[in-house]
Amino acid sequence: MANAYGIIFFFQLLSLTGASESGIVGGKDTKPHSKPYMASLQVRGHHTCGGILIREDFVLTVAHCENSEPVTVVLGAHDISKKEKSQQWIQVAKYHPHPKFITGKYDYDIMLLELKNNATLNKYVKTIGLSKKDGKVPANINCVVAGWGRTGADKPASKVLKETTEKTQFSAECKNIWQKYFSADRMICTKFDKKKGGVCQGDSGGPLICNSKPQGLTAFTYECDCNNPKYPHVFTKVNFFLPWIKKVMK
Repeated sequence: MANAYGIIFFFQLLSLTGASESGIVGGKDTKPHSKPYMASLQVRGHHTCGGILIREDFVLTVAHCENSEPVTVVLGAHDISKKEKSQQWIQVAKYHPHPKFITGKYDYDIMLLELKNNATLNKYVKTIGLSKKDGKVPANINCVVAGWGRTGADKPASKVLKETTEKTQFSAECKNIWQKYFSADRMICTKFDKKKGGVCQGDSGGPLICNSKPQGLTAFTYECDCNNPKYPHVFTKVNFFLPWIKKVMK
């Protein structure tokens, strides 16, 4: 990280954690209900973060999406501006942020939401399976990201679920740019091109799907310009946390 950015850059980075307004820059509208595991985390009817349904009673997201106000998980949605018949609205009973997560920091940014009621599984609402074990995510594979919300740093939110592709990158390249903020063990980063775009502020908690498995959860981007390809997008590496996930959901 160039010294020129210095402390200003650090404070900009810090403010990312609060910027959980979700959004995909560029990309395309997802085919309605083709990602039935997607969850919209909402506070007072407004989308704040993404997440994925991994069991009838648990949604996986990132820890910086924890909110002091009650959060409702909306499942089975395509257009979140409407009350679609396919939607299920379920309150969060309990937050399980990772015990090592510290607010305002980036490491261990993962959280399980325990739902008050089980989701009803149907063609609009389905769980997504996690990998069986901690495997390496190779570089240069195309993965899909999806989310609702902002379509650019200063653009309005998208009402419908959008998706695009980003390519995994070597950890050394991520470390080189993000330095102390990047943990090769617990994070994955991606390259993207400006035209196709990618995740934005912050699309937090939404999945990075590689070979049909959720390998990452959107964690942080460069705050001033999420669509600046010089700064890889960073995701919490799901595989690393499998033992913790199993323990919480037992």
